[in-house]
Amino acid sequence: MGGSGHRSTWCGRPPHANAAGTPGHSDIVAPRLAAYRRRLGLMAGGTLPAGHIGRVAIVGLTGMAVDFLAFQAFFLLGAGLNSAQILSFGLATLFNAALNARWAFAAEDGKPLPRSGDHIARLLVVALLALSLRGGVLACATGLLGLPAPSAILFAIGAAAVVSTGGAAFFVFPSVRSPATGAARWRVAAIGIVGYSVALRLMFLGTAELLPQEAYYWNYAQHLDIGYLDHPPMVAWLIWAGTALFGNNEFGVRIAAWLCWGVTAFFSFGLAGRLFGRQAAFVCVLLVAALPFYFGTGLVMTPDAPLTACWAGALFFMEGALRGGQRRAWWGVGICIGLGLLSKYTIALLGPAALLFMLLDARARVWFRRPEPYLAAALALVLFAPVIVWNVENGLASFAFQSTRRIEGAFRFSLPELLLGVAGLLTPTGLVAAFAALWLRERGVRPQAPGLSPGAIRDQSDLPGPWLFVGLFTLVPLAVFVAYSLFHMARLNWTGPLWLAVLPAIAAGLLAPTDHAGALQRHLHRAFMPTLAISLIVYGLGLNYLVAGLPGLGHVADVPALPVAWRAFGGEAAAIADEVRTATGEAPLLIGLDTYNIASELAFYATDNGAAPGVSVGRGVLDQPSLMYGYWYSADTLRGRPAILFAFTRRQIDNPLLDAHLSDSGEVGQRDLVQNGRVEGHFYYRVGRLRAQPDSAGAAQATVIPQTESAIRSN
Repeated sequence: MGGSGHRSTWCGRPPHANAAGTPGHSDIVAPRLAAYRRRLGLMAGGTLPAGHIGRVAIVGLTGMAVDFLAFQAFFLLGAGLNSAQILSFGLATLFNAALNARWAFAAEDGKPLPRSGDHIARLLVVALLALSLRGGVLACATGLLGLPAPSAILFAIGAAAVVSTGGAAFFVFPSVRSPATGAARWRVAAIGIVGYSVALRLMFLGTAELLPQEAYYWNYAQHLDIGYLDHPPMVAWLIWAGTALFGNNEFGVRIAAWLCWGVTAFFSFGLAGRLFGRQAAFVCVLLVAALPFYFGTGLVMTPDAPLTACWAGALFFMEGALRGGQRRAWWGVGICIGLGLLSKYTIALLGPAALLFMLLDARARVWFRRPEPYLAAALALVLFAPVIVWNVENGLASFAFQSTRRIEGAFRFSLPELLLGVAGLLTPTGLVAAFAALWLRERGVRPQAPGLSPGAIRDQSDLPGPWLFVGLFTLVPLAVFVAYSLFHMARLNWTGPLWLAVLPAIAAGLLAPTDHAGALQRHLHRAFMPTLAISLIVYGLGLNYLVAGLPGLGHVADVPALPVAWRAFGGEAAAIADEVRTATGEAPLLIGLDTYNIASELAFYATDNGAAPGVSVGRGVLDQPSLMYGYWYSADTLRGRPAILFAFTRRQIDNPLLDAHLSDSGEVGQRDLVQNGRVEGHFYYRVGRLRAQPDSAGAAQATVIPQTESAIRSN
């Protein structure tokens, strides 16, 4: 009877009568559905009454029309693309803000909502986030899809409208009247921030020019191998796969990093859910989406991208094995560690952490007598075998590069730099929260029992505590880097993956009630959301700056410091190389006078209609250190070839010591780099011929070519 009564409401019958003409279930169903919708809205953190949805739609559509018409007017009046879209967005934002407050989100009695400093700040945050994504969509539509600006702006306006409307409903106006719980707000923030960060990075994957590091690893993929001097081969294999599918462009180089971030988020969600419950899992993914290091690994293609994904997977399976007693989890551990070793050697630091956990936790000691951990180690070793083979064939060069050569380096106390680097990777708020989670063990945080559903918590006395797992898998790798920093220079990005172990605890702490929390915990609760909002704004505006520059000003930094004007540099270098090839009948050698930056960018961008007019070989042919270029190109096989030297300072290229390797060299030339009609920088070059035999006297003096590299290696 209930089923037929329900179906009758969908068949055109009176809403208050069933098939027999008596009062139907719709009398009960309709109010329940309305109440259910209201409950969903409250749980999500929204404040929009159901009857006001139409108002919001009207305001949004009208604002989009204002935006579109204003853009067309500014563009037709001669404003640049970037300037026109910013001006039109500003007008539409003011229009929407006024109508939303006075009408769409007004109180039930029709009175406009009160304004405050917090309310205005939230409006500004949402506007900047919408503008950032809009700029990425516009750049993607015009640059990659080739759409004309008047058409491309429609996609940009639509993307901005989604961010603006969602932000108004769940972030701006809840600051005025807030029925949602803290946990519900964090859940909505997680969904919104994760979706936004994923979309933002996707828009800029193919529009921002490659960093020198990315171009260098793209050169790895052009010389595909099972090992390299300074890193294992995973980054090369992933770039090769991406460019094979999408072509030799920025998107093809970076798409694997974007996918690796998805893997990191998936395993982080699972780990946090096991340790502290499903609510903490959502917040943990939010942290993975918004904290600087993890945002960057999902955008920039370096070995850190696959390393972080493998690190997250190894933690997930390690927790299942050590805390949950899952035998099959060891296979996941072996695979993730093996693939991680193919990405970067530092994942081996999880081994000592696991060993110490097994020693300290009575339940985990059983694994010393079981074969699974040893089989997992064997599996990881099998996966790592290609790198071992490469090292054996090349005199253990890569192992030495990452171990003895670093240890034997000059003394440098870099612990302060390491701590500052961590603050940059996690934000200062994130760094404080990490140590607070480790030492304070947030009050009110309830651990999750391993192997149980998210809602089930068993007696704490029967639970292998998550704090031991979190602490060991964070502090053991960190201790190694801290010890190293006492005597040598530690790199900025080294500690990034190890904080994955503590992110679930930070997430659980953010969800814990603050009624009985200490002052530090309360300050962290208040500071975290502004920190994440500011971080997202910095990412979005920074990416827009890299692609479009400042309206009317372009870029205010020299080329080597940023992925800016490298395409213009490659075009100018290709033109010079084409002139030399025409004059000599030979493709010239392109030699950058820094370690690898110029050579790598020239290899990627110095093309002429898809055919390289020259070969970028690096300065290894001048008997200078040039990383893998010294393996790929031998001076003995290239002697006598025409060569063009490139540098960004005249002092580098005017060095008389270069004459030991170059003959028939001409005068130093200079060319400007023009991007979007603006001069962004300049470079210097010399044309000559690589000597058939280097001048022995000059070569003996030419031990170091002065250089001013502003984009140093950080890996």
